[in-house]
Amino acid sequence: GHRRKNWKVRKFVLRDDPAYLHYYDPAGGEEPLGAIHLRGCVVTAVEDMPDSKKHDVDNILFEIITADEIHYYLQAASSTERTEWIKAIQAVARTGK
Repeated sequence: GHRRKNWKVRKFVLRDDPAYLHYYDPAGGEEPLGAIHLRGCVVTAVEDMPDSKKHDVDNILFEIITADEIHYYLQAASSTERTEWIKAIQAVARTGK
């Protein structure tokens, strides 16, 4: 969603060795569509996103900023899930290889 104006559903797999968040097409496929390198990244909750419709974001967004300053915006299914993702990604960013 950080480069496009529309949102796409993706399946995410968090790994700590190496420290990556791989994303897949939820309809299937064994190969990841891409990956976000998490070592040294910053992840935070996003309360308001410019250029988005209020009903599209619903305060469940979070942002990952990689060590080389690439910004990724992701939307969780709920505020509880957003908190869990943020904590898990922060842990991997600190301790992952």
